[in-house]
Amino acid sequence: MVVEYEPNSDLRDTEQVPLLEEGGIEAFLRREVLPYAPPDAWYTEESVKTGYEISFTRYFYKPKPMRSLEEIRADILAVRKEGEGVIG
Repeated sequence: MVVEYEPNSDLRDTEQVPLLEEGGIEAFLRREVLPYAPPDAWYTEESVKTGYEISFTRYFYKPKPMRSLEEIRADILAVRKEGEGVIG
């Protein structure tokens, strides 16, 4: 008996499988998808795309140190003094 699967675009999903996944896509599917998906979840070989994602934030972002509360308070008070008498 041959089973024909009919795709349902409402149930379609994508996964990012590590390039060097031990066991390949099949192992990833068994371990990470099938326990949480219907037992008839499947994929087609033609839909597999190989690529690499680079997180620019992870590699290029340089965080700036946060300002102290005293600096923020001083800025707020300075703006408040500048605005006194302007309205009213």
